[in-house]
Amino acid sequence: MTDVIAPPSVRALAREKGIDLDRLGRDLGRTSIAREDLKAGQSTTGSPSASAYWDVDHVAYGPVTEEATSRFSRVAAANLAAANALIPQVTHHDRADVTAIESLRRQWKAEAAARGIKLTPLAFHVAALARCLRAYPRFNASLSADGQILFIKDYVHIAIAVDTEHGLMVPVIRDADRKGLWTIAAEISDLAGRAQARKIGPDEMVGASMTISNLGGIGGTGFTPIVNPPELAILGITRTETITVWHDGVPKPVPMVPLDLSYDHRVINGAEAARFLSHYAALIADPRRMIVS
Repeated sequence: MTDVIAPPSVRALAREKGIDLDRLGRDLGRTSIAREDLKAGQSTTGSPSASAYWDVDHVAYGPVTEEATSRFSRVAAANLAAANALIPQVTHHDRADVTAIESLRRQWKAEAAARGIKLTPLAFHVAALARCLRAYPRFNASLSADGQILFIKDYVHIAIAVDTEHGLMVPVIRDADRKGLWTIAAEISDLAGRAQARKIGPDEMVGASMTISNLGGIGGTGFTPIVNPPELAILGITRTETITVWHDGVPKPVPMVPLDLSYDHRVINGAEAARFLSHYAALIADPRRMIVS
């Protein structure tokens, strides 16, 4: 690249700093250079830093407070950034009728109290996802780092993202497809409680088939969760809302939960994702089909 376009003041500053504008233009992939680009050109290697564009002196614009990030959050941030950069992700959206689930929760309220278990909607979601992963094994797989081998798993472990004061933790429910609803509900409560207390071990947060990110208790109508490699998909859940559904010309209010399925498009195509989430929604709408005592 030659004849980079830059204002005279920028050219003068570049000369002062010893920056080769042609080389900087090649590094940035642009034909025009602005004053703020020169900071990237000062890298000792001759290549701009990946973070050069947000390496800003914020104090110059007003008062700020500095807060160091934790090691835990730095590791998580690096993993999320890598996943978002390397995986071609697509998010498919749907919703499911939760009328039957809420009815069962009311019916079983006394039994839940007697068992000392909090039966949340998340337990039904874990059970439904476990059965979907058995029905659609390509979702229960991992791609090798070089993209040459697909590892299809003969186990179903479901991870649940837990929001804690010290960052996001993602403990795993092992063999969720072989466990009944009450057992799943008890494990969710145990894992979430220990995550909040920072008593989850590293070995309890690995090996998942797929992750559920549940924002239903906070709000929102949908989002695009980032796939957590080596998993191939992640399911997002937001707050249940009442939707008007027309049946034989008669309007009926129906509680529906929004569902957001992000997936790795290298392995899963759009039609597969739509079928997967449709099957999932059917299980949520008729939970008796998936209850195991």
